[in-house]
Amino acid sequence: MFIQTEATPNPDTVKFLPGPPVAGALGSFDYPDAASARQSLLARALFQVEGVDRVFLGSDFVSVSKDPSRDWRQMKPLVLAAIMDHYMAGLPVVEAEAGADAGEAEYEGETAEIVNEIKELIETRVRPAVAQDGGDITFQRFDADTGIVHLSLRGACAGCPSSTMTLKQGIENMLRTYVPEVTAVEAAL
Repeated sequence: MFIQTEATPNPDTVKFLPGPPVAGALGSFDYPDAASARQSLLARALFQVEGVDRVFLGSDFVSVSKDPSRDWRQMKPLVLAAIMDHYMAGLPVVEAEAGADAGEAEYEGETAEIVNEIKELIETRVRPAVAQDGGDITFQRFDADTGIVHLSLRGACAGCPSSTMTLKQGIENMLRTYVPEVTAVEAAL
């Protein structure tokens, strides 16, 4: 098994491409710590590697974030071994009952149309670019009164030094151009 690696804009995160699907059609899964990784055998195995701080499972990649005080030269072989061992054992990446995030707000009328347009732009123009960098960005909510769009940054994007610039100069400018009702974009907490 050959696992490719790619650097990301976040120096503490590396993107691993094992070849076979990772989360596949299930969506993406972000595990900010070991306690949150109950649904994923692969994420639990990666958190066993000392220094792993966060694991993100995309459709065909795994992004692993390390403690800033650790060095990738020592950690990368251990992470590669954990991924290879998982796939060679034929284990599922996530439990069958695991699913994508639930509980999205309902919008009506003109606000629903605005939200659909925002989601379409994020899905077609933003998410593919962000996935190239080992992360994901998802719509969380739109406040029609203020025009603020709240987005969730995951994977390599969470904690990335350039994520604020990406949100403000890239995504916010694009959304404001195509959707005049949008006044600002903020990271959801």
